[in-house]
Amino acid sequence: MLSDNEILEESRESFELQIEDNEILDFQKIFANDNPVRIEIGSGRGEFLIKTAMNQPEINFIGVDLKEKRVKTLYRKLYAEKIGNVRIAKIFINEENINFLPQNSIDRIYLQHPDPWPKKRHYHRRIIQHSFIDIMHKLLAKDGIVDIATDHEDYAMWIVEHFNTRIDFSSIYKKGFTREAEAGHVETYFEKKKREEGFEPYFMKYRSK
Repeated sequence: MLSDNEILEESRESFELQIEDNEILDFQKIFANDNPVRIEIGSGRGEFLIKTAMNQPEINFIGVDLKEKRVKTLYRKLYAEKIGNVRIAKIFINEENINFLPQNSIDRIYLQHPDPWPKKRHYHRRIIQHSFIDIMHKLLAKDGIVDIATDHEDYAMWIVEHFNTRIDFSSIYKKGFTREAEAGHVETYFEKKKREEGFEPYFMKYRSK
């Protein structure tokens, strides 16, 4: 039986997205197919990423997270489930370091319950800013989707207001959001916990033009 360190080492070799300086990733080479590629930014415990990938083997997924503890948890779960259509990138997504991803190559970007930073003095830390929406537009293919969920009402309205000012995205939902999850929706640990506290999620989807 492999030790935990051996499992981590083996799973890192299998699932880590290797990024070389000045390299643009070749998804067909990485996944050995030409299936669409989707990214989850902030994969946390990995429930959404892993269950979604298992339910959609015809799609390739990249999970992005910056915290080593979370990345190790993702490696362990991917190893246990033997999932072949997921890779993990430990990186902070911003304008300076997205050049490794081909422009207009991503089918969908998921942001599941990003930190709402509820205090006004922390609003600048919210991931949804116009500069970040610019980045997502560069990455998404035409008609690609940004898929966002939050249980924080003020943050939901912040997101809707930001996307409402854009000419490069259009909302899937008439009001900018829905409170009803799609069929097959994967409920994360955090989402389940907040529902039990009485906080129902807002679901938002925006299509890239």
